[in-house]
Amino acid sequence: MSAALIVDLGLTLLILGLGVWTVAARSNNGAVVGYIAYGLLVALVWVRLAAVDVALTEAAIGSGLTGLLLLGVATRLPRSARLTRPPTGLGTRLLAGFLSAAVAGGLAAVVLLLPDPAPTLAPSVAANLPATGLGNPVTGVLIAFRAIDTLLESVVLVFAIIGVWSLAPKDGWGERPGWLRPAPLGSALTLLAQLLPPIGILVGIHLFWTGATAPGGAFQGGAVLAAMWVLAMIAGLARPPAVSRRWLRLMLVAGPALFLTVGIAGIWLAGAFLAYPVAYAKPLILVIEAALTLSIAAALGLLLAGPPEHPSAAERQP
Repeated sequence: MSAALIVDLGLTLLILGLGVWTVAARSNNGAVVGYIAYGLLVALVWVRLAAVDVALTEAAIGSGLTGLLLLGVATRLPRSARLTRPPTGLGTRLLAGFLSAAVAGGLAAVVLLLPDPAPTLAPSVAANLPATGLGNPVTGVLIAFRAIDTLLESVVLVFAIIGVWSLAPKDGWGERPGWLRPAPLGSALTLLAQLLPPIGILVGIHLFWTGATAPGGAFQGGAVLAAMWVLAMIAGLARPPAVSRRWLRLMLVAGPALFLTVGIAGIWLAGAFLAYPVAYAKPLILVIEAALTLSIAAALGLLLAGPPEHPSAAERQP
């Protein structure tokens, strides 16, 4: 048995065990921590499968930011709601277990019954990638060959922000978000928030810039930048801006708006919607990625910051 197989089996057992533990956890905080660890292990699996771009996205968004969002929700639940959970009936648990097993079995069957070799468009991507000027096929697929999917994903983030802001109380509209409760100044978190953001900002910019030729890109870089911003807000070193600020709203829509503008211009310049002129493909893609990175960072950070609240409500937070 090779060392690689031992590592793979160990990861498989850890993921299965952690998944069971997360589902069986009695406390919300414990379940969220298990979910975060589960996401990090899944990211390692993607690394083992040589899908580094997917691993970065899973670790940054699927585990990190989503886990932080769930942790914030869990801590904001009333204590009574956390302690008095109605018992789940045996029939409900059996039904949930049966449905979960059916989904897992269906996915396993799909993977095991794939033809050999599996159908793929990888040769077509490799053949057409030089026309984009990019060296990373994942970025080529996201920004060029399947650009409509990426455009819609960026628009969905804007609608998600609108949905969160719509939860604001009547007297809190236009104010600062108030879901993130800052830690006391002088704590270990304060020191971490002073040391880590400069490094994290450089890492986020690096991920954006290298996404054209290596694993990385707008979503990964934006997620890291958002995490650094949220860390500073949680540590009490920064306050979320008021949602009525014009520059903030422009930052949120800059990425999708620029993407859409370039896509429409492609009808005349390249003969198709979301097509790029060959001579300017890479510069246009880099400009779009830069705008998307800022918009994604702002959107993810504001999603975690929550809806705006009345100033007096924010001041009552510990």
